[in-house]
Amino acid sequence: SMDGKGCWRDNVFIERLWRSIKYEEVYLHAYESVGQARTGIGRYIEFYNTRRPHSSLQARTPDVVYFDSLPWPSAQAA
Repeated sequence: SMDGKGCWRDNVFIERLWRSIKYEEVYLHAYESVGQARTGIGRYIEFYNTRRPHSSLQARTPDVVYFDSLPWPSAQAA
């Protein structure tokens, strides 16, 4: 964790994300500038969240899992 008082579980999800970004995007492209890196990594994060199936999510994407868990607005709220 950032405060140095936590345990490994605090960072496990972000570490997995960064590992995916490094091996599936950064190491495969030779960026010539910071701008190109930002664009490529941004494009990869969009792919990661919207199209890349995740085995821990039963082959669903993070967007599907997140948006399916949101409560639907009721007709009375309008």
